[in-house]
Amino acid sequence: MATNDASYRAAGLLIAIVGALASGAAADAQLLYTGVNLSGAEFGVAPEFGWPGEYNHAYTYPTAAEVDYFRGKGMNTVRLPFRWERLQRSQFAAFNSAEQSRLDAFVNSATGQGSYVILDPHNFARYYPPLDDYESSSTGIVGSPEVPNTAFADFWSRLAGRYKNNGRVIFNLMNEPNNMPTEQWLSAANAAIAAIRATGADNLILVPGNGWTGAWTWQNNWYGTPNATAMLGVVDPGNNYAYDVHQYLNHDGSGATAQIGTDQNPDNVNIGVERLTAFTQWLKTHNKRAFLGEFGVANSRIGSGTGPDGPRIGDETLVNMLNYVRANSDVWMGWSWWAAGPWWQEYQFTLEPTNLGQPNQADRPAMAVLQPYLAPLVVGDFNGNGTVDAADYVVWRDGLGTKTIQADYDVWKANFGRMATSAGTVSSAAVPESSAAMLFLLGNIVLSFAARRSGAFGQRNRESLRGAFSRRIRANTCR
Repeated sequence: MATNDASYRAAGLLIAIVGALASGAAADAQLLYTGVNLSGAEFGVAPEFGWPGEYNHAYTYPTAAEVDYFRGKGMNTVRLPFRWERLQRSQFAAFNSAEQSRLDAFVNSATGQGSYVILDPHNFARYYPPLDDYESSSTGIVGSPEVPNTAFADFWSRLAGRYKNNGRVIFNLMNEPNNMPTEQWLSAANAAIAAIRATGADNLILVPGNGWTGAWTWQNNWYGTPNATAMLGVVDPGNNYAYDVHQYLNHDGSGATAQIGTDQNPDNVNIGVERLTAFTQWLKTHNKRAFLGEFGVANSRIGSGTGPDGPRIGDETLVNMLNYVRANSDVWMGWSWWAAGPWWQEYQFTLEPTNLGQPNQADRPAMAVLQPYLAPLVVGDFNGNGTVDAADYVVWRDGLGTKTIQADYDVWKANFGRMATSAGTVSSAAVPESSAAMLFLLGNIVLSFAARRSGAFGQRNRESLRGAFSRRIRANTCR
């Protein structure tokens, strides 16, 4: 019939317009997660404390005041290191109730404010290793007969089952696996991923490589089969993962000193870019994504002149490195600085402010360098594109009960039209993002036109077209 033909022509026109606008939007990829490691729950692995160590003596958890401070600075992500042994005291056992309560309290508080929390079992792919060699011992290695893949999968099944309905929780499988065959680590990682997905969780998973998961050594073989080869074997039924890599800037990439550069090329302000370049190209070649889970520069190297650790070139080095990450945000999802936390005191990389919560509270030097590179922090911006618009409603609606909650609708409604104007700042002007708003407007115009042209174009057909329109918005704006 002619009336239906007109309706279908209108639908075709809409789809063509959507496709054209989407092609422009695709070029606007940006970092989604930028923040800090908040340490404390992984502290106290030492002979004098024993296993698991006494809470608030051997270790602690970061506080709500710290989350408030970093969120107030514009950071939207916290990576939370903790110890597997404290949460699960023996293989295949239920979680320790006291430790679970501490973890729950932190996660619920931080995500309730809109922050993302990356759960990081900070175990170096070990479980109950010797306390005097807990990072790289030859015993207690994940994937060995002592700690089989089934035990690692059980741990992640329990953890994912607990947080699968919180879309602001990200699962970082392990901190810095090392001194093991890369294939052994890959097998353990895939077992954990399968267990996570079996719970119904579709949260983002961060997968580290072997060899301390260094970005600059991703293609090396000194630790075994290169990550660049073996880690292409990651299998995620949910297809929602990224590689977690770490990159420090001293001569051996350990972060143990304030050095920036190498012994042969000291004070190299381009070392961060140089150490990320090959890995970034690998990501692009294989259409993969990554998250820079740890990096840092000593506060003593930031500023002007020369300090006790050498010329203060840390700010220039960070600017170069973060400009590079941002310029390649088609493959980089974000970053988290190492580190902050209540017990760091004067640690060289600490981002913990001095005198937190007091009238004389003061930022660390690195904070001012990081702030211009933070992802937009806009309450109600559920797809992370910097604007609270119609596309965020679609994300809320489709994620209700899994990634979003009913109260998020009120947050979206109250903030509709707000947008990030620069890192850490938000405009209250009610001007929706152009592409999403135009799609929404065009969709309603076309649907209204079609309805007027055809009395036979019933409610079911209109809703079918509207559903297709919404799916196209999600596909093109919810990255």
